[in-house]
Order: sequence, then structure tokens, then C-alpha cells
Amino acid sequence: MIVETSARHIHLTQEDLETLFGSDVQLTPKKALSQVGQFACAEKVEVVGPKGSLKMSILGPVRPETQIEVAKTDARTLGIDAPIRMSADLEGTPGCKVIGPKGEITIDRGVIVAKRHAHFTPDQAVEFGVKDGQNIQIKLSYNDRSLIFGDVIARVSKTAGLAVHIDTDEANAAGLPGTVDGEVIL
Repeated sequence: MIVETSARHIHLTQEDLETLFGSDVQLTPKKALSQVGQFACAEKVEVVGPKGSLKMSILGPVRPETQIEVAKTDARTLGIDAPIRMSADLEGTPGCKVIGPKGEITIDRGVIVAKRHAHFTPDQAVEFGVKDGQNIQIKLSYNDRSLIFGDVIARVSKTAGLAVHIDTDEANAAGLPGTVDGEVIL
């Protein structure tokens, strides 16, 4: 199963996208992602916290709620105490300011450290013997830094691309050179 490093990024609502880039904006796909229909965009924004700011890529398409995903190191740079959460689990999370070329927004919530997770289609879930929401482990062995990640949540959906997503701090801890193969351990 491939293991991908998910660098800091932002998901925007259509309304927030238009505030940041103007009403005539269309996201410019730069690179297709492993999850069907999702893509990294050419457009970037500046995310501002109490202690600092970071440039971030936008991932498309637009979402129902604006959400910012960072590693713990990024959260410290921003000065935000971002909790570890699954995507879209934003209740009680901190917010921040986001600056685009044509405007800025302040979100009341939405900054998280994304919990590591593995995507499976229903057929792949059967093949690997996992259920949606199940806690699994992923074993990695690269650059003399063998590591087993626990607390990896299985996410099963019809549109999934078979992949594990970890953040940059986790990839650095394992000494990963980029996208690699990992082993599912139940």
C-alpha cells in the first residue's frame, strides 16, 4: 500500500475562495491526487496565526467548510494549538486568518493536525480485512529508520484511492524519501 506525505494545505468553501481570489476565480489544477477527483491547485494563500504565517497550497475541489491541515511543527510556527483530528471533525478547533491576493478571511474554527489514515475502496477493505473506522498499523522500513505507525484510521469509500496519508513530521520521523510502500498490520 502506498504511503503519501500530506504537506500543509487548505480546503476552501466556494464563498471563502471568492473572497480570497475574486468572484471570477476558478481553481487551477496543478496535480491530481491519489483520491479520485481531488487535486493540488496552483493558487496559494497565506495562513496567519498569533506567532507567524505560512504559505499554503489549496486542495480542490471546494468543500462545505474551510479547513486547514498542518503538522504539529507548522502549528507551532503559527502559534496555534491545533488538535489531531480526522478531516471534517472541526468542532472545538481553533481558527486563524487567511490572506489571498484579493481579500482575507478569518475563520472561527478549522485548523487541525490531520490524524493519519488509510483509504480503501469497499473491495480493498475486504481484501485487507479492515472495516471503516478501524484502527490499524502501518509498517515502514526506509533509510535505516524502521517504524510502525499505530492509530491509523481505515477510511472506506467507493471513491477511495488505496493510500495511507501521514503528515510531514511523521514522514521525517520515518526518514521517508517521498511516496513509499508500507505494510498494513492488523
